[in-house]
Amino acid sequence: MFLPLTIAVAVAALALAAWCGYAAVKDQSTKDWHFAGMAAVTLLALAQVVVGLVQLGRGEDPDEGTAVFVAYLLAAAFAVPATGLLSLTERSRWGSATVAAGGFVLAVLQVRLHDIWAGTGG
Repeated sequence: MFLPLTIAVAVAALALAAWCGYAAVKDQSTKDWHFAGMAAVTLLALAQVVVGLVQLGRGEDPDEGTAVFVAYLLAAAFAVPATGLLSLTERSRWGSATVAAGGFVLAVLQVRLHDIWAGTGG
């Protein structure tokens, strides 16, 4: 994997998690600017999908298997959009908390994607 992109996605996801977590603590639902942040993080995750698929297409193989890698790659791409949609149905602080959790999950998935590619995972 392209390590700088993986780090960028993880940092952006953690920033989104902190931002939406702060909104949840302040008893605020997700606002339009939160959705702009979600869109930016999602674009980074989609760029990672493209990079991962291109590397697979060039014949590079993850150390822990292609199927596992692709499954984690797709899960990472949909983590923030899924929680964003859920936050639309829950227009309270819990919507913001849901997006914060999704951002944190995306950051954890980045670590796992790196482990799967490099073969350092369990």
